[in-house]
Amino acid sequence: QVQLVESGGGLVQPGGSLTLSCSASGGQLDVYVIGWFRQAPGKEREGVSCADSDWGNINYADSVKGRFTISRDNARNMAYLQMNNLKPEDTAVYYCAAGIYCSQSGSLRTAEYWGQGTQVNVSS
Repeated sequence: QVQLVESGGGLVQPGGSLTLSCSASGGQLDVYVIGWFRQAPGKEREGVSCADSDWGNINYADSVKGRFTISRDNARNMAYLQMNNLKPEDTAVYYCAAGIYCSQSGSLRTAEYWGQGTQVNVSS
């Protein structure tokens, strides 16, 4: 059983930057594909980015491509999402997840474990 905890959310102005962290416990993160998702009020959850454990497959959603960067530190059981040039439409609850497959669209498939989410608000 793996537990995931996100942190780093908060309020940031448009054009600003924020880094989200995902800490894993109860298992080794390096055996999983890591994904980041987000869900805004009234909208369905969407995949933002995902990366497999050996960096052989890294993908992003079109809406964040060129602005967000996913990374992971397997030795520390940590994953990160660096968000730059944030826009109001990026406002959402962001979740990390561990699963099996990283799709080309940036959405993790067959997710087994989920964090509780961290709120990101982009506003003046």
